[in-house]
Amino acid sequence: MKPQDIVVLLKKLTSQGKVLSANGLAASLGMSASTVSECLERCKKAQLVDRNKKRVNTLALQEFLIHGIQYVFPAEAGRVGRGVPTYISASPIKEQLSNNNESYVWHDVKGSARGQQIQPLYNTISQAVREDDELYQLLVIVDTLRMGRVREREIAIAELAKHINGYAENQ
Repeated sequence: MKPQDIVVLLKKLTSQGKVLSANGLAASLGMSASTVSECLERCKKAQLVDRNKKRVNTLALQEFLIHGIQYVFPAEAGRVGRGVPTYISASPIKEQLSNNNESYVWHDVKGSARGQQIQPLYNTISQAVREDDELYQLLVIVDTLRMGRVREREIAIAELAKHINGYAENQ
């Protein structure tokens, strides 16, 4: 598995039943079609997509995100800079935390916020989320699972369940 595999799977979920080709996924994520194709092949081997690489195995993905992502793709806060808010600084997590004065971002010179920078799962995430709010929310949830404390992770797990259950019904 590579970090971009998670981004591709989440994008497939947010397509809400539309079957996106590798080219369509690539264009929407700022990746090459070959990168997307390789991602889907790895996900097939990990049983996170079906053998046709069209449907995401939502239960397996949810289990991996909850129990494995923090170990396989951990995140840590770095230097302060400009970017797109993430982790506990963005929806749907920030609204559920009181007294949250910390700010975290994915580096992006066009970003609207300043905060400690977190390395995103893939370097084009900040551009991809500008056009897909659902993807943005899922990636914020994933970042919270990657580096959150117990209370933050509990919130992220509940939010992930809401999203995954909605997507599972539409597949």
